[in-house]
Amino acid sequence: PDAEKIKFCFECGVCTASCPMAELLKGEYNPRNILEKIFLNIEEAFVSDEIWLCAWCYRCYRHCPQALKPPEIFLYTRKFAVKAGYRQAFENAIHKIVKVSPLPLVTICACFHPERAGLDLSKVIKEAEKLRKKFLEEKKGKIRTEPAKKKVAVIGSGPAGLTVAHDLTLKNYEVTVFEAMKEPGGMLRKCLPAYRLPRELLDMDIQALKDLGVEIKTGVAVGKDVDFSSLWDLGYDAIFVGVGANKGQHLKIEGADLEGVVHALDFLWMFNSGTAPNVRGKRVVIIGGGNVAVDSARTALKHGAEEATIFYRRSREEMPANPWEVKEAEDEGAKIEFLVSPKRILGDDKRVSAVEFVRMRLGELDETGRRKPIPIEGSEFVKEADMVVLAIGEFPDLYFLPKEIELNEDGTIWVNPLTMETTLEGVFAGGDAVTGPASIIEAIRTGRIAAFSIDGYLKSLGLR
Repeated sequence: PDAEKIKFCFECGVCTASCPMAELLKGEYNPRNILEKIFLNIEEAFVSDEIWLCAWCYRCYRHCPQALKPPEIFLYTRKFAVKAGYRQAFENAIHKIVKVSPLPLVTICACFHPERAGLDLSKVIKEAEKLRKKFLEEKKGKIRTEPAKKKVAVIGSGPAGLTVAHDLTLKNYEVTVFEAMKEPGGMLRKCLPAYRLPRELLDMDIQALKDLGVEIKTGVAVGKDVDFSSLWDLGYDAIFVGVGANKGQHLKIEGADLEGVVHALDFLWMFNSGTAPNVRGKRVVIIGGGNVAVDSARTALKHGAEEATIFYRRSREEMPANPWEVKEAEDEGAKIEFLVSPKRILGDDKRVSAVEFVRMRLGELDETGRRKPIPIEGSEFVKEADMVVLAIGEFPDLYFLPKEIELNEDGTIWVNPLTMETTLEGVFAGGDAVTGPASIIEAIRTGRIAAFSIDGYLKSLGLR
């Protein structure tokens, strides 16, 4: 259906302007142009590597005045290209992905999804790893052997932080990554389900960064094990903050503290850390409408839950979760109830037994640009539940930052969007700590901008 809507494209270019991959590849990828090729001469699109460079973040869809879904249009084109035997374009795309991404295996698996077009993901990963080893040797050869220019501290080992570490190491800076968890990876390791990102791929990408010269100190929480201000005393000339949106929003209703009510980030981390709760045969209610809610539902079902139902207070069109991930969740048996909001959580003997919901209608637009949900009087209903997962939003835990660093009203870090510098000189930030919950490729984009800016800032110190 979306492919048929191409004829309604305004050719406004907002898809390209909002695309993180277009920015990362700097002229080598233009979604608007590839849509035009698909519409005017699809065979020209088959031989273009651009149809394979979409990272499925859906920023284009969320900004498109016609609500086109380029990722799904590109997928249909990919499938036709594979059936017709056009493989060279994909091979070219893999070269570009491995060159542009500091985490090529992670992004191929969790962002680019060649398997959706019918390709063998394991073979693609093997080919990407061969290319990465080749490029890694080339990169090592370009790193100068003289002493490092300056020292940079990176707080957080998620995709933004690792991008900064990768890019600045290549520019001969001495980079140290501080990670509070016992293993590096940040939110990739903590909350991304293993079915979306096998941990061995994450480990391989991180090992490649270590081989490049990146130092990663795990089990070191800035603010607890080392003070933020002491990083300057340790000789660091610039600091990057990339701690992710690692805290769940609290639901302020009756019963939210009952046993069996858990925050989604904690729920996913329990499965990823080997301390998973027993959900087999249970009815799991998930409250929220983002990617974390969808991941929670799919995880529950994959571990034997009798049912997993997502309750979201707006309509499908306003749902912030990745549309394709939503489709896959529904295909796997997840149910979604739209235009409903929790009123209170009910329990017996201190344990959750049900949730009382109220139905909603959509009113005028609110500050987010979405129509505001309004309760419908007398529409309450009860849904029985053995476990309730709260996925109503995530925010960064920034208790360790000095007061000179200004925060936004939503608790994220304010930065200059062109440089990713904070209100404290020498301190930069990126990833979900700045944007709020977003995709891996968007975090990599902010990390790349920050690395470029840090390089410029440190060079300027020598001119003072």
